Amino acid sequence: MTTAFFTDERCFWHGGGNYAFTLPVGGLVQPLAGGLPENPETKRRLRNLVEVTGLARHLAVQSADPATEADLRRVHPESYLSAFRALSDAGGGELGLRTPFGKGGYEIAALSAGLATAALRAVLTGAAANAYALSRPPGHHCTTDFPNGFCLLNNIAVAIRAAQAEGLARRVAVVDWDVHHGNGTEAIFWDDPDVLTISLHQEHNYPLDTGGVEAQGGPNAPGANLNLPLPPGCGHQAYLHAMERVVLPALHRFRPDAIVVACGYDASAVDPLGRMLCTAGTFRLMTRQLMRAADALCDGRLVLVHEGGYSEVHVPFCGHAVLEELSAAPVSAPDPLAPTLEKRQPDARFDAFARGWIEGAARALGF
Repeated sequence: MTTAFFTDERCFWHGGGNYAFTLPVGGLVQPLAGGLPENPETKRRLRNLVEVTGLARHLAVQSADPATEADLRRVHPESYLSAFRALSDAGGGELGLRTPFGKGGYEIAALSAGLATAALRAVLTGAAANAYALSRPPGHHCTTDFPNGFCLLNNIAVAIRAAQAEGLARRVAVVDWDVHHGNGTEAIFWDDPDVLTISLHQEHNYPLDTGGVEAQGGPNAPGANLNLPLPPGCGHQAYLHAMERVVLPALHRFRPDAIVVACGYDASAVDPLGRMLCTAGTFRLMTRQLMRAADALCDGRLVLVHEGGYSEVHVPFCGHAVLEELSAAPVSAPDPLAPTLEKRQPDARFDAFARGWIEGAARALGF
């Protein structure tokens, strides 16, 4: 079996306008050529790098069908889907917060969710050893009926509910290492004891009012939601320690049938929407940690679904490192920023501070 890589050019055609960075255009805010930071190039350049290095020859590269209406309705109410579809057909617009879309945006978002769904299905049926879905638009901020933070449908939630409905899995763990809190995924599975949601994120980045360590699940699912908010400035060592101290023990305690990663690269040291100091090597080693956990807990069933990451230069190398690790392919794309970023890692004093921070959070979470 190989690593399946789900991608589709149509996902890169999703577009939003009327923003400059994350501010609505108007008044004294002048339009930018690129509009929102969430643009096609970070993802397209990852796919291009995979093809140029030859890594694609070691992956099962494929597209997938869009998520069906039945798939989407397991997560999103018909009232939201109808409003989204109607506005999409009418030429586009915006339904939530920082989630503009053009004509056909509904169909592209359904395709993005379909890539995630097909990736999880491929792993659960044994068609692939593990899988990566290059989904766009992303999904982890979208709640059942409120799109926000560039996310129009919750891709991972749609995939998990489809797998459960098909009898392919019951207990699924979501590990979200995007630099922003996975508020949508948290909200959708808040009271579900069969889905463990874990979010590592920069504290009070986005959203400003969610992601606290005290939010640990609803009355029917205490402890099924774990937030590990990290102080700005955390780098390679802090992230690996957070994985070892909280994420891996939580997975071993939960014992899932599969592990899904909300795979954002915006904890990169050069990302414009984060203030962390991760390198491509950080994402590689976190992937290795989760592969080992998946081997021990659920026969290696691991799926990564692309979320954020807004450095057009660095995201492709971070993603390539992850795919190298997943596939064990004899192909590499050395990170050209590594020499600089390794020198910019936090000093011993900050690492000690971050380690203490993580220890305090771990105790609050019961580890």
